[in-house]
Amino acid sequence: MIKLFTRHLYVRIWLAVLAGVAVVVLAAGWAWQVAEEQRSAPLPRDVTLRNPQDQQIATGKSVRTSRPGEPLEFQITLDDGQQFTMELGPRTDRRPTPPPWLHPQTGIFWLLGMVGLATAAGLFPIVRRLTTRLEGLQRSVQRFGEGDLAARAPADDGEDEVADLTRRFNDAATRIEQLVRSHKSLLANASHELRSPLTRIRMSLELMGQQPNPAAKAEISRSIAELDQLIDEILLASRLDAREADMGTMETVDLMGLAAEECARAQAELDIAERTDLDALTVRGVPRLLRRAIRNLLENARRYGAGEIETELSSDGAHARVRVNDRGPGVPAALRERIFEPFYRLPGASEREGGVGLGLALVKSIVERHGGRVRCEGRDGGGASFVIELPRGA
Repeated sequence: MIKLFTRHLYVRIWLAVLAGVAVVVLAAGWAWQVAEEQRSAPLPRDVTLRNPQDQQIATGKSVRTSRPGEPLEFQITLDDGQQFTMELGPRTDRRPTPPPWLHPQTGIFWLLGMVGLATAAGLFPIVRRLTTRLEGLQRSVQRFGEGDLAARAPADDGEDEVADLTRRFNDAATRIEQLVRSHKSLLANASHELRSPLTRIRMSLELMGQQPNPAAKAEISRSIAELDQLIDEILLASRLDAREADMGTMETVDLMGLAAEECARAQAELDIAERTDLDALTVRGVPRLLRRAIRNLLENARRYGAGEIETELSSDGAHARVRVNDRGPGVPAALRERIFEPFYRLPGASEREGGVGLGLALVKSIVERHGGRVRCEGRDGGGASFVIELPRGA
């Protein structure tokens, strides 16, 4: 029976409030009773007896000896030592006895009792609503802990601590679900991508036989380089997914100098948009990561584009932009978001073109890590344009 009342939080809160109200009621009743006893305590009064001629006959003291609610009775003691008892009978025109809740002696207890009942009835729905929200959150946490990563607490539009806790749990659950799915997808795709260069190495070794074949050796070297690149990109992608991982020291980065070095390496043209403030091309970030993002875009343009590659820097005061343009086949509008997913390749892309499908995904992770965004746009005359946008205060 005790567990029935202590198992549910709302019952415990409700009982605790009722206990507090009961203590207040009892304390108030006790205080009133003490005050009433003090008020009704018999006190001696002076008594003077006179005859019809208004002459003083005797003097003394009078003390009430009856209790409240009993017929009045007084003990009179004269100065000469004589004692008398005076009783007053009931009034003939006495009013009807009032109901208990209006009686001077018991009315206070009825009043306090009704206050307690009203408090209990009014508090129960309030306490029950509060704990109902907590129970919904409890069920969601239990389902999430049992492996249902899609479990979410019911939406709460309130502004109190329970609503804030619900929103924080839902945000954390969403983040954990995304991380788990990302890691599962990364593992599944990585295992698939690792098979291709390993298979090529195995076949090249079998074809070489006893006589080294330059073509086979070149194929083995290319496959080993691809494996090395894949492992490096997988490790970087995993660290970028873990937001708490330390990716390097935040520094002031000159995008123009960084882009100039990478364009020289990739043999791409570098232009500065008209009316661009060169000071606005300075952002806060990790130089190694920003360099990797620009390099991945340039290598992607060289791999899939045709003709010259152009890199343009611009700013609007609040953001600095790096735009890499190519004249390749372009990206269909419906796929311009999907190409930033890990291991995604456009339909018709060949493994012989190089790359493992992580380059653009890394660009997106790096840019978002710096508080920016990246997008793909079409170009007049054909080709694609990849735009990195970074906040100057990143």
